[in-house]
Amino acid sequence: MSAEATNPASPGPVTNTAPRRKARPRIDLRRLGRAALLGPTARDRLPDAIGHVAEAHRAHHPDADLEPLRRAWVLAESSHRGQMRKSGEPYITHPLAVTLILAELGAETTTLTASLLHDTVEDTEVTLDQVGEEFGAEVRYLVDGVTKLEKVDYGAAAEPETFRKMLVATGSDVRVMSIKLADRLHNMRTLGVMRPEKQARIAKVTRDVLIPLAERLGVQALKTELEDLVFAILHPEEYDHTRELIVDNASRADDPLAEVTDEVRTVLRDADIQAEVLIRPRHFVSVHRVARKRGRLRGADFGRLLVLVNEDADCYGVLGELHTCLKPVVSEFKDFIAVPKFNLYQSLHTAVAHTDGQVVEVLIRTHQMHKVAEAGVIALGNPYAPPSEEQQAAADGERADPTRPGWLSRLLDWQEGAPDPDTFWSTLREDLAQDREITVFRPDGGTLGLPDGATCVDAAYAQYGEDAHACIGARVNGRLATLSTVLRDGDTVQPLMGQDPASEPSREWLEHAHTPAARIAIQRWLAAHPGSGDGEGAEANAADRGTQTVRSAPPAAEDAPTSNPATPVVDQPGATVRLAGCCTPVPPDEVTGFSVRGGVVTVHRVECSAVAHMKSVGRAEVGVRWGDTTECRVTLVAESFGRPHLLADLTEAMALEGAEIVSATVEPPSQQRVRHTYTLQLPDAAHLPALMRAMRNVPGVYDVSRAQHHTTAF
Repeated sequence: MSAEATNPASPGPVTNTAPRRKARPRIDLRRLGRAALLGPTARDRLPDAIGHVAEAHRAHHPDADLEPLRRAWVLAESSHRGQMRKSGEPYITHPLAVTLILAELGAETTTLTASLLHDTVEDTEVTLDQVGEEFGAEVRYLVDGVTKLEKVDYGAAAEPETFRKMLVATGSDVRVMSIKLADRLHNMRTLGVMRPEKQARIAKVTRDVLIPLAERLGVQALKTELEDLVFAILHPEEYDHTRELIVDNASRADDPLAEVTDEVRTVLRDADIQAEVLIRPRHFVSVHRVARKRGRLRGADFGRLLVLVNEDADCYGVLGELHTCLKPVVSEFKDFIAVPKFNLYQSLHTAVAHTDGQVVEVLIRTHQMHKVAEAGVIALGNPYAPPSEEQQAAADGERADPTRPGWLSRLLDWQEGAPDPDTFWSTLREDLAQDREITVFRPDGGTLGLPDGATCVDAAYAQYGEDAHACIGARVNGRLATLSTVLRDGDTVQPLMGQDPASEPSREWLEHAHTPAARIAIQRWLAAHPGSGDGEGAEANAADRGTQTVRSAPPAAEDAPTSNPATPVVDQPGATVRLAGCCTPVPPDEVTGFSVRGGVVTVHRVECSAVAHMKSVGRAEVGVRWGDTTECRVTLVAESFGRPHLLADLTEAMALEGAEIVSATVEPPSQQRVRHTYTLQLPDAAHLPALMRAMRNVPGVYDVSRAQHHTTAF
């Protein structure tokens, strides 16, 4: 598998005076047959076979010790001797081909050693203990992991458990999955000897399971060829049509990609920027997707330009020259260097217009970025080797541990936290179906990678994990927003965390959660707290997230001290008390209570409409009285006309009265009118009238009232 783009028909790379070592010719694995693997020798002698692997390996690791590979080859060849593939070739050609794929992608020696041996334990008399004694614990572990994956049932009914087993193996050492992906690629190349129905079954599993994982692990070189092979099997007519389009385009004399390539080379040469400019043809599935999107294809749609430079800064230098000297299509610009994708991918994406109006896409990256873009986690080398000073300086969380890229770490957390396999599977399938990711910023400058369509709920759980159960809202680009707000690429989001230890997620949050991390955390909490987070009618309103939760005190002598301010005392010892969010009672309001699920008593103002409803359905009242208290929590609704700085003036007025904002909602303006809802903590209930007067005195505010109905919860 070549990890570099080539363009034999175009001139060589742009260079200045710096000498370059002659590049080693790449092996085209798509055309690599038995002769290339086995050499021009008799069928029963394979002396040259391992030489191809050694050559490819040394190209990436010049100082690699080849002795383990030689010994692994001897053991694998002798163990598989006499075994044949369905194609009629010696079975040893399969582990050889798998190992060569990985060697071409830059895998380190231990991975290649395990790859040569990956079928020995399953298909021969070799045992894991023998592998460990001969090659060490690391190779033993990798061979064991691949062997276990081979035994996984890929039937539809077994899918949840399949993924769990795969992820457990991958999470401990990502090289296990690297070998598995290369193994599947070679098997897909040789599916022609199998029955059509079996080809289709294997292709569907590859499409649904392994291709998404290859994408998440960043191994684009494997992912794109797997996509083309699956496309050819499952959609043969569309595949043939796409092939005809590609062949017809290649036979045309005029090639806008070649013309723009020459222009780019000239621009960069004049700017004294050392770079390689290559035409990168689109693979079959990519051409098919573009055809479905744009209809009739033109020459520039069959490929993209790839510009390779030496340093990160050179990428931006190239971008500046292209945008200055050619006509850029600014809407096509994306910076995946400053904000890498979840699968380690880094590049600048832009586009320039050809003279005939065709748009040519351009990818700009360093040679190292290109290596990682093609090989993903495989290009990161031995995860157990001590990091170099350069790697330590570049570590930024997502790339610090090669065995656990950010997405994979999160995935392992999901599979551990899911309440059941079906929940894990459904959320994972949703995540794998996401084909676009957005990046949002935290106020401290950090970033969060989220799927397109993610909301503030997702951002809260991505940043705080299960602590996000206490989230009461968010600020998006400095403005208050509900947790259901859909985020856009580049937004700055700040989840607002409440201080109430009894805070709990709402079942409604599941409707707004798009990430597995958020959905699984919420579902796990709801499963552990049956009856919480939901309800019906007034009872649901009374137990909603907008309520305050306190513990009632048992009956005591009149002179017994009250340890918690604003604590209502109920005639039900040991009960948990919640102040209803629909009417937010505070001292000295006349109050009453009703028992709901879980031994909870909700406290309402007697004039609350929920009280009449509960009485009408026969709910018995529970006696409630206020204890000795000064502090209180209350929800106020402010109606105002829209104007600049209104929110700042309102919050300042509340702060001057000593009120602490617990949560806030600002609804979208309607006919120049804005509705604000604030839950406030007051040091003394007696301050409430003065607070409401101060809020009414803010210019633009025409009414302030106590909440009398259920308000939208965060």
